[in-house]
Amino acid sequence: MRFLKAVEAIVKILKMEGVEFVSCFPPNTLINPLAEAGVRTILTRQERVAVNIADGYTRVSFKSGVALVAGGVGIENAFPGLSQAFADLVPMLLFTDQSPRYRIGARPVQDFDSLFTLHKVTKWVERINLAYRVPELMRRAYTYLRSGRPSPVVLELPVDVAQEEFDDELFDYEPVKGWRCAGDPHDIKVAVRALLSAKNPLIYAGEGVLYAQAWNELKEFAELIQAPVMTTLKGKSVFPENHPLSVGNGGRTGSKVASYFLRKADLIFAIGASLTKGLPHTPIGAPIPKDKTIIQSVVDERDINRDYKVDYAIIGDAKLVLKQMIEEVKSQTKPIGNRGEELAEEIRAVKEEWLNEWMPKLTSNEVPINPLRVVWDLMHTLDRENAIVTHDSGCPREHLAAFYEAIIPRGYIGWGHHSTLGYSLGGAMGAKLAKPEMTVVNVMGDGGFGMVGMDFETAVREKIPIITIVLNNSGLGTYFKWTPSTSRLSGDYAKIGEAFGGYNEKVEDPDEVVPAIKRAEKATKSGRAALLEIMTKVETEFQTKYWMDLHY
Repeated sequence: MRFLKAVEAIVKILKMEGVEFVSCFPPNTLINPLAEAGVRTILTRQERVAVNIADGYTRVSFKSGVALVAGGVGIENAFPGLSQAFADLVPMLLFTDQSPRYRIGARPVQDFDSLFTLHKVTKWVERINLAYRVPELMRRAYTYLRSGRPSPVVLELPVDVAQEEFDDELFDYEPVKGWRCAGDPHDIKVAVRALLSAKNPLIYAGEGVLYAQAWNELKEFAELIQAPVMTTLKGKSVFPENHPLSVGNGGRTGSKVASYFLRKADLIFAIGASLTKGLPHTPIGAPIPKDKTIIQSVVDERDINRDYKVDYAIIGDAKLVLKQMIEEVKSQTKPIGNRGEELAEEIRAVKEEWLNEWMPKLTSNEVPINPLRVVWDLMHTLDRENAIVTHDSGCPREHLAAFYEAIIPRGYIGWGHHSTLGYSLGGAMGAKLAKPEMTVVNVMGDGGFGMVGMDFETAVREKIPIITIVLNNSGLGTYFKWTPSTSRLSGDYAKIGEAFGGYNEKVEDPDEVVPAIKRAEKATKSGRAALLEIMTKVETEFQTKYWMDLHY
């Protein structure tokens, strides 16, 4: 008879599920057993960044990243990253330690009740209370990660359970496939009928389309019904933004083009989008005017009729639903018409008008450098077919989201339902681990770098060659206006990059932005993480002006 320890069973299952690395901050009882089994362990400088790395990896690879943290203050420090992953629907897996079972509830040192505290920021959180339950609980974890509404899962492992043994004949585990459901055929039929009767339909695509990997179906459907496509910020990149039918992303960070076609639409078809309304000052959610017919398709019924009354609802996986709708459109006899060329020309004209309005800033020679010039130069320097870009919260998001044209799925990682300053550094490292052949860039401010900048050393040490662009406006952006007494910052961030052993440059001349990006990219090709500190002005004109009057 052979016995397995709980930790051995967990390691065995993670390897069966294809886990090649974990991001972590010790102590955690799984770290050494995983390393001994050949799984790469990536040490971060703080727990939150470990979660961010697993998060970014999950978004780009469409596989569940895994992070490990200690119990007590370890999981407490990880909370912001976990909370953001939950708000952004990221199906990652987090393991945390716990006190031995006989001490749980006695308030020992490092006491933290994960089950009580984390249920609000997870799809499922559970304690592995007996060693022989490991296969069962791991099977449930991966079932929840790969089925239904995507969200993080947490498993808590008491240290005595970790070393507890069970008969290996009780080990019964197979990798979990995950399951998806299609839409009700009747719901598909009536929704398509309404869609084809609309004069000016608009497709509103969210991140659910990305997780369903349904970008090809979305493109086919848009071209079939000849409708403009607006994405959410999190859904940005699911539809190529250089396509004639793209109007970009909507909401506070969205362009005048998206706002124009949202106002013009008589019917909104929201697919893979929760239609979260948000508040006037928040970056998420394109507010839908009251006079629109709404079709909404999501995997979770809790998103239906939440912030908006929905006229037609479809519950189902975005890929399966879009396939059904494509077939239904083809089967219905009502002609679509020939609005394609006329619509494409209208989109082109509005886009040209909008860009002309902003071109003085996008091509500005101001010193300090206008951050919009950095965004424009970045977009025109990278090979966007082979690059992944993400923003940080605050001004970098406001500047980048509207003007960076994403042309491949997950070529842009948008986020913001729950914005933790500094996410982009760990998120970019996770993206690079998922797609090592891609150039990965995160754009952050000096405030965001102040939160997580020590983890640039993680990128250097672990040979995760990303490009970090710090837009240094010597403060907290819009807070110069809101709270001027607490807005100003200082620091020489390029020297931090140098001290950590990465490639580094400080850029003060706008004409040096493009050459610096090229040099940084060359450095990453040789395996070095690169940090560009670009000295910028405070730019407070945002796309908000196209959206504020739509909030109600």
